[in-house]
Amino acid sequence: MKVCICGGGNIGHVIAGFVSAQKRHEVCILTHHPGQWSQDVVIEAPEGKTFAGHLNSVSSDVQQMVSDADIVLLCLPGYAIRETLLLVRDYLPSQTAVGSVVSSTGFFFEALDVLPANQPLFGFQRVPFISRIIEYGHSARLMGYKDSLSMAVEHTAHPEVLRDVMAEMLQTPIQLLNSFYEASLSNSNPLLHPSRLYSLWKDWNEGEVFSHVPLFYEEWTEEAARLYIQMDDELQTLLERLPVRKGSIATVLDYYESVDAHTLSQKLRSIEAFKGILAPVKKVEGGYVPDFKSRYFTEDFPYGLQIVQRLTRQHGVDSPVIDQVLQWGLSRLA
Repeated sequence: MKVCICGGGNIGHVIAGFVSAQKRHEVCILTHHPGQWSQDVVIEAPEGKTFAGHLNSVSSDVQQMVSDADIVLLCLPGYAIRETLLLVRDYLPSQTAVGSVVSSTGFFFEALDVLPANQPLFGFQRVPFISRIIEYGHSARLMGYKDSLSMAVEHTAHPEVLRDVMAEMLQTPIQLLNSFYEASLSNSNPLLHPSRLYSLWKDWNEGEVFSHVPLFYEEWTEEAARLYIQMDDELQTLLERLPVRKGSIATVLDYYESVDAHTLSQKLRSIEAFKGILAPVKKVEGGYVPDFKSRYFTEDFPYGLQIVQRLTRQHGVDSPVIDQVLQWGLSRLA
């Protein structure tokens, strides 16, 4: 198969290198920066493993990359999804499956609006790998695997076929979800990141400088954990009004095998793949200030938490904590 990966961020690097290293499929990259890429991409994985991938092509030419693709996989931030779908739609073969590496930033809502009515669609509930670029276009680090993945599929009579193809590519078992809502509404990044950011900097004022950069997870607080649980409670109430299977999106406490804010904060501090991740800051004279232009803000508030809030309002669900955290986050983007 020809697999076209759209986007050259952390996860795009890792999936491109990981899949092409298996030498079963033709992998190409659609990117704005083709000149910065090597066709040979090295992926460093846990336990000293290395995957040496080779890309068939890297280009910014949409027609060249998409017109004969069997799978188009978006590895993009939320703000780039609609723009990219509009770019590729005129060149997509009708049978090409278009998907997103994570669906909680609006992929299905945008794809159903932009693409032809019968275009096969798929999207993951959570990202397949925890990933970090080492050298752009050349190497990246696969920091953590998932035991299994969940994926929604629309507009195909045999979703299990696409499920099996993606499971083979990612070397990870995949379960099919019953509804695209089950993939689109996540209590991962859209709730996880805002709860921590709000607890960190809700009282920050312009001109205030701090001397050290907080560790995003290893210094997670019980206040952030309480906010995370409260927002998840509001999300779970929303799910009761939507066509989703009960339990299809595990509660935060169940997912992280915790019972309260204290045990949840301990769990988040201890996850090996999260260690060393810093809060988003920028350096200024005398220290550091929050970086409100980081993807933690530009992605997880307007293309994550706001999608959840929009649905709570459409379905008459009270969401005071989500409203409060979202209002703060959007105000920092203004």
